[in-house]
Amino acid sequence: MADIVIDGTIGANRLLILDSTGKIPAVDGSQVTAIAAGSIATGTIPLARIDTGSTANKIVVLDGSGRLPAVSAALITNITGVTESSSDPVIATNPSGGVGTEWHNTTSGEVYICTDATAGANVWTNVGAGTGDIQPLIQGSSYGFFSGGPTANYGPIEKFSFTSDGNATSHGNLMGANNPNEGACGTSSQTHGFAAISGNASMTPASFNGIQKFAFSSNTTGTDVGDMSEPRLYAAPSWNLTHGYASSGWANPNYPGTPAGGSPALYMNVIDKFPFASGGTATDHGDCINSVRQAAGHSSTTHGYQSGGYAVAGSTHVNVIQKFAFASNTTATDVGNTLAVLGSCTGQSSETYGYTSGGYSGPPLINVIQKFPFASDTNSTDVGDLLANIGYPAGQSSTTHGYVSGGSSPTTDTIQKFTFASNANATDVGNLSSAKNQGAGHQV
Repeated sequence: MADIVIDGTIGANRLLILDSTGKIPAVDGSQVTAIAAGSIATGTIPLARIDTGSTANKIVVLDGSGRLPAVSAALITNITGVTESSSDPVIATNPSGGVGTEWHNTTSGEVYICTDATAGANVWTNVGAGTGDIQPLIQGSSYGFFSGGPTANYGPIEKFSFTSDGNATSHGNLMGANNPNEGACGTSSQTHGFAAISGNASMTPASFNGIQKFAFSSNTTGTDVGDMSEPRLYAAPSWNLTHGYASSGWANPNYPGTPAGGSPALYMNVIDKFPFASGGTATDHGDCINSVRQAAGHSSTTHGYQSGGYAVAGSTHVNVIQKFAFASNTTATDVGNTLAVLGSCTGQSSETYGYTSGGYSGPPLINVIQKFPFASDTNSTDVGDLLANIGYPAGQSSTTHGYVSGGSSPTTDTIQKFTFASNANATDVGNLSSAKNQGAGHQV
């Protein structure tokens, strides 16, 4: 062994002396072992000395291309990812990521983006080459409602279940429970029913011109939230997710300033539009192609439809099916014909078809259920029969069935339904609290 040199310098065979702060001076430590990893502040540690891997308690090391190895990311949060599923989302699919969440259908290849994250009523927009946005429909899934009518026992609002057959139960009253609400135009938002009407000869006051609304969620009394641009009865109802529409109708001869008597001038062609979210006077959205009353109303997601109706003081019916766009102020266009001239009928809507049920056909009552497609302009076809010949009923639409409640003659309390899935006759599924007609239909 060589002699040890003590001179305070660093080199071979020299004694290592701490500096004035008690620290080891800069020396080669490549052969030093058993140092705790937590004490190493700088430098490079050989990979062989690190416990690496992709299992529990291992350190994950990027590969030669700077990529993570195959590891589970099940516990990673706050990353907006893609949901993959073998089916489409539905409106009740509430995305945790909110608006902007992406959904891939691994069966069809369709891609959807959530564009409205409202719990239970989400909108999933198809952004691929396909069609069919997933959004709340104008049909209901829980209950149908009947409101209004021409005599004093028509103030009550009644509801009946879409999920099980049974009789209607009380749900509250329109304004002035002891007053008639004849010929109300019934529309529906996702949360409320709306009844647009001007007062008739028996109503107090006869000059009432209101749009009433009532809550679907609880037993309630209707409140006045606005007025129609022109007072009338028997307007045909249409609606989308944000607005109600009342087309054509009969100007109330008892309303101040209205011409008296039943002249043709009392039949109207105006299309009114009113917002569901706020009250106020409805605005003129355009015109129907003819002036009628008591036509049936229908709704697709983009257009309002009207079929049939009385013309020229009730002595003549028409067979026109017409439509108008929700997106812009417009004049309706003729898109087809009902099977025959028709009035005092009611309407239902599936996602793809409009249905016209019952009514007077110049003038005998009929029991025919007919439908026409929303996708193309064409005439209606006979798809089934109601239980009896009937006029002045109220119509409701679930996602799977059309409903017809009340009606005359004679006046009835029957609630009947027919399926949208196939051509079939209606069946008796329950009763209103009493025989009623000329009321409004709603659904949620």
